[in-house]
Amino acid sequence: MANTGKKHPPLVAPRRQFRKASARAGSLASGLALRLLPGHKRRTKANATRGKPIGNILTRTVRYILGGTLRMLWWISLRTATLGALVVGGWTAYYYAGLPDDARTLMDGRTRGSVEIRDRNGQVFAWRGDQFGGMVNVNTVAPQLKNAVVAAEDKRFYRHIGLSPRGIAGAIRTNMREGRHPLRGHGGSTITQQVAKRVFFPDLGMIERKLREVPMSLALELKYTKDEILNIYMNRAYLGAGSHGFEAAAQRYFSKSASDVSVPEAAMLAGLLKAPSATAPTRNMEAAQNRANLIISLMEAQGYLTTAQADTARANPAQLSDAAKRRVGDYFADWLMEHEKTFAGDLAADYTVGTTFDPRIQKAAEEALAHIFETRVKKGSEAQAAIVVLSNDGAVRAIVGGRKSGLAGQFSRATQARRQTGSSFKPFIYAAALNEGWNPEIRVMDEPITLNIPGSGKWSPRNYRDEYLGEISVTEALARSVNTVAVKVSEAVGRERVKAVATGFGVASEIADGPAIALGASEASLLEMTGAYAGILNGGRATPPYGVIYFAIRGDSTRFMERSSSDGGNGEQIVSEKAAGQLVYMMHQVVMAGSGARARIPGVEVAGKTGTTNAARDAWFIGFTSDYVVGVWMGYDDNRKLTGVTGSGLPADIWRETVVRIINGAIPAPLPMVRPTDALPGMAEHTETSQDVAGNFAGQAGQDPADTEQEAENVINRLLKSIFR
Repeated sequence: MANTGKKHPPLVAPRRQFRKASARAGSLASGLALRLLPGHKRRTKANATRGKPIGNILTRTVRYILGGTLRMLWWISLRTATLGALVVGGWTAYYYAGLPDDARTLMDGRTRGSVEIRDRNGQVFAWRGDQFGGMVNVNTVAPQLKNAVVAAEDKRFYRHIGLSPRGIAGAIRTNMREGRHPLRGHGGSTITQQVAKRVFFPDLGMIERKLREVPMSLALELKYTKDEILNIYMNRAYLGAGSHGFEAAAQRYFSKSASDVSVPEAAMLAGLLKAPSATAPTRNMEAAQNRANLIISLMEAQGYLTTAQADTARANPAQLSDAAKRRVGDYFADWLMEHEKTFAGDLAADYTVGTTFDPRIQKAAEEALAHIFETRVKKGSEAQAAIVVLSNDGAVRAIVGGRKSGLAGQFSRATQARRQTGSSFKPFIYAAALNEGWNPEIRVMDEPITLNIPGSGKWSPRNYRDEYLGEISVTEALARSVNTVAVKVSEAVGRERVKAVATGFGVASEIADGPAIALGASEASLLEMTGAYAGILNGGRATPPYGVIYFAIRGDSTRFMERSSSDGGNGEQIVSEKAAGQLVYMMHQVVMAGSGARARIPGVEVAGKTGTTNAARDAWFIGFTSDYVVGVWMGYDDNRKLTGVTGSGLPADIWRETVVRIINGAIPAPLPMVRPTDALPGMAEHTETSQDVAGNFAGQAGQDPADTEQEAENVINRLLKSIFR
C-alpha cells in the first residue's frame, strides 16, 4: 500500500492483552514443569476427582525430601572438596619448599657405595654393594632407551600433572578382574609418583604412601621440568644385579654405555623396572627377553617404532656381554666382602679392588667338579661338594662353594660351612711330633687301645674296617690313616701342642679338648684347612689365605694395601722347616702308597691327606703340588651319611681332575721334601736322601746323633707304653 506520509503510532500490544498472554505463558510453563517431575501422570477426570489432595501432598513431600537431600550432599561435597583442595595445596606447598633447587642432588639415592672387583688380570668379574655407573639424562642416553621407559611405565607422562586418574582407574579395574585387591598388583602410578615413592617414601605402608604421593608428585611437577623428573627416575631405578641407574645396568649386562644401547637392549633394560630381581638377564634370560618383547610391542603401539623396526628388534633379542655371561667368581666375591673388612665395612664410597682371583683356575675347578659328578656320581644325587684353590703363597685363586655356581649371596660350603675334619686333621698331629724331635721312621704299635677319660669313662678308638697292622712307622700310619697310632702320637706329644700347631697354621674354628682331637672330631671350614696345608708346604710358616692385592677409591689413582706374591708365605714359623719337610715327605707317601693313591698324577710330585668323618658324613682330600694347594670337601647339606664315599674316593678324584686342568700339562717343580735315608717297607723308592733327625730325646744328652736313632725310638715306645697300659 502506498505511503500517505501520515505518522502511525508504534505497534504495541494493549497492556490488558499482554497480561493475558503472560498469564497463559506462565500457566503453560507451570504445566510443563509439573509434567517433567518424576512420577507425574496426566490427570484424567477420574483422578481429578479422586485423590487430588493426596497426590499433591505425596509429590510435594518427595520433592521436598529429595531436593533437601541433594542440596545437603552438594553442600557437604563442595565444602569437603574445598577443604581437601586447601589441605592438598598446603601439603604441596610444604613439600615444594623442601625440594632442592638442583634436581641432580636427588639422582644418586644409594644408601651405600659399591665395589668393583677385578681379577688378577685386571678384568672386572663381579660387583658388590650398590653399583652406580654415573649420572645419565634424557639428552645423553640413547633415544630408544628414553622412549622405552616412557612406553613401559607412563605413556601420558608428558601430558599429565603428575597424577593420572585414568591410569589409576585402569589399574583398579585390572586388579579386580584378576581377582586381587583393587589397590594391590597394578598400581597405575605415574613416573612422577614412582619418583616420589622411591626418593621420599620408600619405607611407608601402602595407604600412607599413596596419600603422601599426591602432594609430593604435584610439588615435583611444579619444581622441576618433565625431563628433570625423568632424569631422577632413570638414575634412581634399581635394575637388578646390584645396578642402580641405567648407566650401571647397561655396563653390567651389556658392557656398554646407556648412550649406546640398541632397541632390544633398551627394551630389556626398561623391562627390568617391573621386577628387577626376577627378570634380570643374569638370572633368567628367557624372562628378560619375554619382558623385552612386551616393551617393544608397547613402543610400536605408541608410535616410537615402526612395524619393521619392532619386528627386527624381536628377531634379534638382546644378549649378555661376554663379561656378564661368564658369571664366575660369585663365591670368591662374597668371601672377599665378608673377609676383607678394611674397605667393605660400611661401603661409604665407591671402590675398585684388585684381587688374586684367577678365572682360568675357577673354570678348571668348576669343570672338574662337573665332570666327576657327571661320570662318577649317580644321576639325581643331592650330594654337594666344594673346592678351594690357593697358590703356594696363600693367594686364593678359586672358590667353588657348591655344585652349581649360584647367585651372589648363595651359601658357600667352602667358606661358610663348618664340618668335622676327620683324618684330614692328622697332619697337624705329626707336625707337632716332628717338631718335638720325632722322625718319619719312628715305629709305633698299631693295636686296639682303650683310654679312660675322666668324666666320660672308657674310650676305644677303632681303625677303619677294624684292621690292625702291628708295629709300623709313623709314615705308614699316616699313609694308611691308622687311627690308633694317631691317638697314641697325639697323647704322647700332648693335645695342647697339637692344638697350637693347628691354630698356628690357620684353623680358626674351635678345636676339641678330648683325645678325639686326633681323629678330627673338631669342625673347620674347607678354606681354613686348605690354608693350613699351605703352611706345611711353605716350610712350616703360617700362610693365611688372602684375596686382595690392592684397593682404591674410585676415581683416585692412589692404591691402598698393595701387595705382591712375595709377601705371602712369610708368616710366623709354626714348626721347624725340617719338620715341615719331613711332613711333606710323609704326606707324599699318602699319595704314593697310601689312602690317597687316586690323587696321583704321572710325573708330578703330589702330597696330601684323605679324611672321612664318623659315619661317613664328610669326605675330604686336601693336597698340594709345589705351586698350588687344593682342598676338596664332599657331603650332604643336611648331614646325611654318604653312601660308598670316603676321602680316598670321589674327593681324591675331584682333586686330581682339578689339578690336571690347572697345570695344563706343565710339570711343577719337585716338592720341598726331607726324605729318610732308606725307603720304608711298602713305600715308594726315592733317590734323594737327607740326614735323619732322631730328635732331642738323646741328642740333648750330648750323644752323637748318628748313634741315637734306636735310642730315640726306644724312648718314644716306652712313653707310649706308659700312656696306653
